[in-house]
Amino acid sequence: MVAKDEKREIWLDWLRVMACFLVMATHSCEPFYLGGEGSLILTKADAVWVSVLNVIPRAAIALFIFTSSYLQFPLHYSSGEFFKRRAKRILVPFIFWSIVYALVWGEPVQNFKDLLLNFNYAAGHLWFVYMLIGVYLIMPLLSPWAEKVGKRELQIYLAIWLFTTLIPLIRQWVGGPAPVIYGPSGIPNAAKYPLWGEASWNTYGTFYYLSGFIGYLLLGLYFRKFVGKLSWATTLGVAIPAFFIGFLICHKGFLNQVLADSGGVFPVEGPVGLAALWEGPWLNDTFGVAMMTLGWILVFRKIESGGRFYEKILLPVSKASYGMYLCHLLLLVYVSGTIRSWLGLGEAGVLGIWTTPVEILAIAILSFIGVALFSILVQKIPKIGNWLMG
Repeated sequence: MVAKDEKREIWLDWLRVMACFLVMATHSCEPFYLGGEGSLILTKADAVWVSVLNVIPRAAIALFIFTSSYLQFPLHYSSGEFFKRRAKRILVPFIFWSIVYALVWGEPVQNFKDLLLNFNYAAGHLWFVYMLIGVYLIMPLLSPWAEKVGKRELQIYLAIWLFTTLIPLIRQWVGGPAPVIYGPSGIPNAAKYPLWGEASWNTYGTFYYLSGFIGYLLLGLYFRKFVGKLSWATTLGVAIPAFFIGFLICHKGFLNQVLADSGGVFPVEGPVGLAALWEGPWLNDTFGVAMMTLGWILVFRKIESGGRFYEKILLPVSKASYGMYLCHLLLLVYVSGTIRSWLGLGEAGVLGIWTTPVEILAIAILSFIGVALFSILVQKIPKIGNWLMG
């Protein structure tokens, strides 16, 4: 019962559940701009819907890192104990579900060979765990500093990190449209315009070490140590403009690029690298996502009380959220295909211009409910449940 756990941060459970739903909402949008082996948007209306419904949830991964930081950073116990607990909670379920995906999607023998070097690309969401492990590896190194850091000093570091979220936009501004390069995996990336010490022989520029997800680690630390209770007026006065600014940057960046590539003619399609360029403005290390993350955090911090719904429904979902993240694509892909076959595609669908948004929301909601029920039930299996779901 929650009453016996005075240290539990109720608002973080709500935030974690929301982040989990936002992940599924993001993946529910992907079939509407990724088609077959490449990029495909059927209509201009679909481009607009994706630029809205796939932007609103883009802070999901940042919120997961924030919650981990808020609860775990700086470390509350020895490094050895920290890694032991994280291995049981994070690593074991990850290995199990990586094996499941390798067996059910694609060619198993090749999948297992690939797992020696990276995640199974058919289960692309598993990239998150590799990144999370990297964040955990650096936590013990930064914890002594985090214990002592003052408010002003931490604000300076956060300001530097926030500047780094502008770098992807700066690269595009100074370098123009980036060519697409392909790594050994065949996954495309936009070639980077070199800035501040970067060169063909050095990718570790000035801001390399203070960019990316390390900022959300510091943001969690800042809120835990230095942000007290805020009034609703202050909360909304900051959260709404921050979220709206972030949303506009991501929305306009995606939509303008799609419209430019289409030349006003739809459907617009191309290699998967084209979608990689469309996604550029809403990647996790960009300013728009950082602003939306701040908006989500500020609003959810106002949740202070539990109640029966929290104890009986939301808390179990929160505790199962990591397992939900790991296994959700197995159901979501099936739900997506089924709903799209029922309702049709784009404006030719049974609901006309409303077909796409209804499908996206239905896929996300049904997948979330189904995966939550499955994960909670599996987690309750004696002895092995927590090992499978975290």
